[in-house]
Amino acid sequence: MAKILVLDDQDYRFVVEEVLKREGYEVTTADNPQKAINLFRKTNYDLVITDLKMPKMDGIEFLKTIKDHRPETVVILITAYASGETAVNAMQEGAFDYVEKGGSIEELKQIVRQALLKNGLVSESQTPTQEGQEGFFCGMIGTSREMGKVFATIKKVANTPANILILGESGTGKELVARAIHANSSRSKMPFMAINSGGIPENLLESELFGYMKGSFTGAYADRAGLFELAKGGTVFLDEIGELPPVLQVKLLRVVQEKTFRRIGGSEDIRVDVRIISATNQNLQERVRKGDFREDLYFRLNVIPIHMPPLRKRKEDIPLLTRHFIEKYAAEFGKEVRMISSYAMELLMEYPFPGNIRELENIIERGVAMETSNIILPENLVLLAEEDAEQKQIDLNIPDSGIDLNAELEKIEKRAIQKVLQKTNGSKTKAAEMLHVTFDSLRYRIEKLGVE
Repeated sequence: MAKILVLDDQDYRFVVEEVLKREGYEVTTADNPQKAINLFRKTNYDLVITDLKMPKMDGIEFLKTIKDHRPETVVILITAYASGETAVNAMQEGAFDYVEKGGSIEELKQIVRQALLKNGLVSESQTPTQEGQEGFFCGMIGTSREMGKVFATIKKVANTPANILILGESGTGKELVARAIHANSSRSKMPFMAINSGGIPENLLESELFGYMKGSFTGAYADRAGLFELAKGGTVFLDEIGELPPVLQVKLLRVVQEKTFRRIGGSEDIRVDVRIISATNQNLQERVRKGDFREDLYFRLNVIPIHMPPLRKRKEDIPLLTRHFIEKYAAEFGKEVRMISSYAMELLMEYPFPGNIRELENIIERGVAMETSNIILPENLVLLAEEDAEQKQIDLNIPDSGIDLNAELEKIEKRAIQKVLQKTNGSKTKAAEMLHVTFDSLRYRIEKLGVE
């Protein structure tokens, strides 16, 4: 049985503990770095999970301490503010991977499983998994014909070297598909590096992807590897590839065609062996027609397309997904909720789910949190009400003196941003995805409009 140490100064560690214990692991928790270090020195833990933001010692410092004491220990970072910079720092110091604190617990379980397998700490047969259950595949859930096609495609293409483009709306699970392809490939024991092309400012994105040489710009105090170097032999997942700036499209094309690149400020070509999986919620063909995305890069990345269906196109999967999320959040919240009422399920089946699976999960999470009995009732389902939908339409009373159009548009924009931030529980990264804008653009609008 694998031994896991979880370090977090908040209640999230109890969530992780409960989830991993249910998977069959032996889990110990600590609420501060010094306590965790003392436990680590007394016990040979196979894997350590640590929060990035900790009092007195942050996750990177803790990671260095762990690696100095026992280099072979597998370390996974959890952060509420995941970024390419976080990934680079963590991987340079020897972390196996990192996950967002507000992200999917299924993703964390899958990363833990891959880390233990890679390091030979468990065998395939020992690893806890739901794969034997109908409709469960590599963290994804579905028995619909549409998801059956996705699962079958993943199995067919996983071991090919071809680049893959995952297409689909926000919230459909595109990163889970990328991770499933990696996990089922011959590269599964090598790194999986993910980065959101629209979530990092353009002036930083190049250095995150390709690294830089000491002295190449102000603040470059030492040579630094980028994600492509850190992913050597593994997979690079470029989420929201449609947001990639033109200058970086050229550099990425060279990586795809020639398998080489240069660090910023470097003079030597670096050869790289990685598989590239991209994803977008945009119509890339339309962007190519408009000249916003290079046609040659598009065809190089889109060797094998995988289309993720929106939830409204696979409604037969809603009951299975709902049961899964009820079990998940009942365990996390210590609730006795075990089912959902038939009428509440009817409401879900009729709902269009503009936010897809991510929205369904949020709805069930709130439902479990609010419920006081053992069954989720309709009144505890927070769906997009008719009056909210009506607010999306512009309804202005225009006086004879006229109106300030810019001011009215700003009001509408501010209301839209507030609604989306509520839906994403304050996550600006997820809100930017839902609003189809870059992270920097959203942050600028929040400051300009005074959004709280």
